[in-house]
Amino acid sequence: MATQQKRQALASVAITLFALIPLLGIAWALGIADILGINLYNEQVLASAIALALPATFLSFSNGDKFSTWRVPLDVTLGLLGFLSATYIAINYPRVISELYTRPADLLVCSTIIVVVCLEATRRVAGLPLALVVFFFLLFGLVGHLIPGDLQGRQTDFDLLMAYLAGDSNSMLGMPLSVTINIIIAFILFGVILEKTGGGSYFTNLSLSLLGKYTGGGAKIAITASALFGSISGSAVANVASTGVVTIPMMRKTGYKPEQAAAIEGVASTGGQLAPPVMGAAAFLMAEALQIPYQEVVIAALIPASLYFISLYLQTDLLARRDGIRPVAKEDIPVFRNIFFGGLHYLTAFIILIVALFAFRFPPGESALFSSAFLLIVQFFPGIGRKEHRISSFSGIVDLLSTAGKTCATIIVICASAGIIIGVLNISTLGFALTLSLLELTGQNLATLLIMSAALSIILGMGMPTVGVYVLLGTLVAPAIVEAGTTLMGAHLFVLYFGMMSMITPPVAIAAFSAAAIAGTRPMLTAGKTVLLAWTAYVIPFLFVVSPPLLLEGSALEVTEAVTMSILGIALVSVGSVGYYFGKLSLLMRIIISAMGAACLLGVLYPILGIIMGTTSIALLVFLGMRGKRSNSASQTI
Repeated sequence: MATQQKRQALASVAITLFALIPLLGIAWALGIADILGINLYNEQVLASAIALALPATFLSFSNGDKFSTWRVPLDVTLGLLGFLSATYIAINYPRVISELYTRPADLLVCSTIIVVVCLEATRRVAGLPLALVVFFFLLFGLVGHLIPGDLQGRQTDFDLLMAYLAGDSNSMLGMPLSVTINIIIAFILFGVILEKTGGGSYFTNLSLSLLGKYTGGGAKIAITASALFGSISGSAVANVASTGVVTIPMMRKTGYKPEQAAAIEGVASTGGQLAPPVMGAAAFLMAEALQIPYQEVVIAALIPASLYFISLYLQTDLLARRDGIRPVAKEDIPVFRNIFFGGLHYLTAFIILIVALFAFRFPPGESALFSSAFLLIVQFFPGIGRKEHRISSFSGIVDLLSTAGKTCATIIVICASAGIIIGVLNISTLGFALTLSLLELTGQNLATLLIMSAALSIILGMGMPTVGVYVLLGTLVAPAIVEAGTTLMGAHLFVLYFGMMSMITPPVAIAAFSAAAIAGTRPMLTAGKTVLLAWTAYVIPFLFVVSPPLLLEGSALEVTEAVTMSILGIALVSVGSVGYYFGKLSLLMRIIISAMGAACLLGVLYPILGIIMGTTSIALLVFLGMRGKRSNSASQTI
């Protein structure tokens, strides 16, 4: 009985800490401290967020599924040490920053505890790979000066390194964590409110009412729902879990094989992290890193994300026609009018977000809070939403805040660890050396550098959440691509795309594996099919990184030409890979069409080639379409 009471007490503490995290972010975003006349450093708020996130993490992310009698003391001890040390830094930050390089004993103790505890917290929330990466960077910070060659680091004493990592605004209390507190928390809260008030099921049902009657409707529903909801869910795996439990069984029911259904959901959910307006929160970090308005990142990402989903839509449509996949049964399709008007407030919340961001140019955090407030208020209007989806009781509000806070705590821990990496790169000068080494290793050949960077991005991104993927790759890989002559935007979107592809690329394809678990099929088989479906995401980044018009940088004519060639190339390769176009295609014809599609994609870079191959391929498609229609008419007559 005593053990059970202890567990309940610890769970209540964790819930309280989680609930306080979004409240801290909201208060800071709304400037409550200024209103009350309290002068705070930004870093004091960031340290306070770490103080809340660390104990909450240790009380919720233990090694086992449940608290055990021998782990509870360790979890509580680590959480308490992290809380006290981070709180001490937060309260005494004005003195800490002035005495940073004199390295007082109290700062050394607190800093060391924060770094060590944060490393263990990272292992729990993000897995061993990211924790090992952070550990090796810490190790380099201490012994990097002993490494011979170009990667030799600057010698840094242990006490200075610890104080710098925990107290300097260019390390743990730096840009990634600042963006999380100022912006990302607000969007996570918006996503949780949307889900808990019924928005997730609304978008799925809306997609069902629109697309269910068409061939392969189950897959198209999955794509649309994942694109809509995945953009704000913050995680490809969470997107699979929320929409996949509905769409995967629906696809299987209409005739898709289990591995096909799981692969389609995995690709669509991962694409949700690349789709504006939120892009899995990475867009905010990118905007801060590039020192540009967030809106510019969204606009630049619009065409690549559209091409990704166009490719997926075309392939699923062709697969459905080739394999005779049925539409969703009529009795399972809700009436569009009822669904649309029954949840119009969800769409209105998105409109408010977009208008606030792009028309009024409000800060992203405030825009998300406006949309959240709208959803919370409008749910009480007569005829709006369902009673079971209303958040009105105190317990419901606490549940809402703690759910959002749990996701926020994970991101806070990851961003703090990313800050450790950034801090080591800065204080040891390793960042500059890595850029030079990559350029020398590839002979400053852009094509070689991009291929190597793509491989590194997939490897380094394995098993990591979206935010962690981008921060790591944007720090380690993107600078070398920029030095090779590309634009900042192109380089950072390039590493984001390939980092996200680690979610569906074997051997650690966590989004594909999650979808496979729901579908009840083999994980590696699903991952293989997922890679084939997502081929566009492995190709398009190579194009937009050297062709700015695909990022809407250039004249209207240049953008139109690039987009037209890209769509035509994607369509041709999709037809070739599936092997169907108004009828099944021979192997030779599939090879020819795929080669023509590849040539059209190259036409993005070489306009003359694009014009020639585009004209030829259109003529071929018209010929094959007419032949296929005649063949179908003849077979129906017989």
